[in-house]
Formats: sequence, C-alpha cells, structure tokens
Amino acid sequence: MVGSQTTSGAKNRWLFLVVIILIAIGAWYWWSSSGTQDTQTQGRGAFMRSPSIPVKTADAVQGVVAERLYAVGTVQAFNTVTVRSRVEGELQKLHFKDGQFVYAGDVLAQIDPRPYQAKLDQAQGQLKQIQSQLAQARNDLKRYQTLANQQSIATQQLDNQRALVDQLSGSLDSAKAAVEDAKLQLDYTRITAPIDGRLGLRNLDEGNLISAANTDGLVVITQTQPIAVSFSLPENDLQRLLERLQLEQSLAVQVSDRQDKWVSTGSLLAVDNQINMGTGTVRVKASMPNLDNRLFPNQFVSVNVLLANHQGLVIPSAAVQTGSIGDFVYVIDKEQKVHIQKIQVSLSADGQSLVSEGLTLGDKVVVEGTDRLREGSAVEDVNTTGSGVRGQSAVKP
Repeated sequence: MVGSQTTSGAKNRWLFLVVIILIAIGAWYWWSSSGTQDTQTQGRGAFMRSPSIPVKTADAVQGVVAERLYAVGTVQAFNTVTVRSRVEGELQKLHFKDGQFVYAGDVLAQIDPRPYQAKLDQAQGQLKQIQSQLAQARNDLKRYQTLANQQSIATQQLDNQRALVDQLSGSLDSAKAAVEDAKLQLDYTRITAPIDGRLGLRNLDEGNLISAANTDGLVVITQTQPIAVSFSLPENDLQRLLERLQLEQSLAVQVSDRQDKWVSTGSLLAVDNQINMGTGTVRVKASMPNLDNRLFPNQFVSVNVLLANHQGLVIPSAAVQTGSIGDFVYVIDKEQKVHIQKIQVSLSADGQSLVSEGLTLGDKVVVEGTDRLREGSAVEDVNTTGSGVRGQSAVKP
C-alpha cells in the first residue's frame, strides 16, 4: 500500500515538471515571435522612409558672362628681313650673337672698308681738281667780259670761255655725286639692322667673302614686338564679329598655349575681304604686344575674341540639364526638396550660364548629384565652400 502511494507521488512530480517546462517553452516562443515582428515592422518602416540625397548646390546670382569666339591660330611676324650686304668684301667683324634682340640701326657686321676708303679719297681728289679748274675758268671769264666791253677781244673767245665754265660746272656736279657715292659705298661696309627684332642663326662667319649676290644673306631678323596672330572663324560668326567691331572699333583678343595657359592679350587688327569657299571660313589677324617674347613665329595657339560682357542672372553650367521640356534645373525649396524648373539660357561660356527666364535672384540650384533626383526628392546640401557662383565676372585675365 505504501509503495503504491510513493509511485503515484513521483508521477505527479514529473507531470508538474513537464508542465512547467512546456509553459517556459511557450513563453520563450511567444517572446521571440513578438520581437521578430517588431523588428520586421521597424525595418519596413525604415525602408519606407527614403533617406535624403546628398547634393552640391549654387545660388543664382547677378554676374557677368563673356561672349567669345574661339579658334586655333598661328603666330606670324609682321616683318621678316634677310640681312644682305650691298657691297662685296671680306667679313671682318660680327657684332651680334645668335638669337639676340636688336634695334634698327644697330651695327651687325663690318666689311673690310679699305678699298672703299681709297675710292672715296680718289673721288674727293678729283672733286678738288675740278673745283680749282672751275675757279680759274670763272676768273678768266670775268676778264674776258671786261675786254669784250672794251672791244679788245673777239666775241667768239668770250663765248668759248662761257662754254668752258659751264662744262666745268657740270664736271663739278659729277665729281660731287662721285664723292657721295663713294661715301655711301663706304657706309655700306657697316651692315646695320633695318628693323627692330630678334636675330636668327648667322649664315656666315668672320673671314668669309660676302656680297649682294649671296641669297642666304648674313642673318634673318624677325619682328616679334608686336607680333601678329592669324586665325580663321566660321562664316556663321562673321556677322556677329563685324557688328561688334563697328560698335567697339577694337576687340580684345586673348591667346593661350597648348596647355590652355594664358600667354598674351592684344587687339583685333583686320578681317579679310573674302570668305574661303573651300572651308567656309574667313581669315582674321590680331596684334599682340609680346613684350615678354613668349610668342614665336609659326607657333600654334588657342585664340578667343571677346565680343561683349553680358550682365544678368548667372548659374554654373553644370546645373543646367536638358530634356524633353528643353533646358531645366533642379531648384531646392525651403523644405529641402527639389523641383524641376524650366529655364531659358541665353549664353553659356567659361563654365557659367546666363539665365534670361525661369529663375529669380537667390534661387538655389543643384550642381552635382542630379542623376539620382526626381521631382520632389528630398536632398541634403553638402557644400563645404558655399555656393558655386559669387557674382564674379566670367572673363579670363
């Protein structure tokens, strides 16, 4: 009887223990399911709330955009002179170095002057001889006139004396001309620079014979200050160029090297009188002061002609998008949401766009990050240096 009660008590304890375990397992399962559902609900909520898109912006401000014409040009010298000798002789001395800058009148070389000095001395001696003969003939003429008035000599003798004076007067003029020619030939033994410019490499050394027949000459002088830049513009740009040229009389021209670095600024000089039928372009020439000698003949340069500076509402060109509605920008409102705004761009140059319609002063437009934007997208302005345009002129120095 006692063993039966003991067995029944043990079973009740195991049953109670099993119930407790089941209750614990059920509570754990309920708690886990509830936490997972809350986490999923929170995850779906976070997914439904799209994050703000980071963008860079700029303000629409008052500024200046330069209207320019661009071309590729070639530097040309206004004057190029091959220095040759006018007389023949031995090249005694060179007074220049290759590549040197010279001015008009500078002595470049000296030819042996002795033969030409001798010719000058001979001509001067001949001149003195004729001057003496003429003086004697004029004195004789005065005496013959006195005797003729006294009817002491024949008229024929007086006429002959007059003829002799006239003949010697002519010889005197010829002798003077011979002296001047001899002086000129002697001066030609000093070879001088005819223009200002930069010398090239010499073609003859000291000790060589030089003459006017030497086609290569002694050296070549190229005028580099000022210097010309020749370029061609499309026929479509010709009318705008001529209209501005009539208004301004002169237009500023800038040249840059192949790395697009500014080299010099000058002015428009001339426009050709005809259009090239083969290329549909017109040739234009500009003048550059070239005071630092950075431009060399036959150098290729980038050219831009400043037609006018236009003032108005300016934004970066990177903000302008193009679609089925035409040009538009993304404008940010006070709630940091973007809206598509159609605009009218009247001019774009040097990374700036002049807006004539669609924006007002102070509007904030998106410059970077537009590829992910849609109408009403929330954005975050991540500018680190402020707006991209500050109303400064877009004209290069």
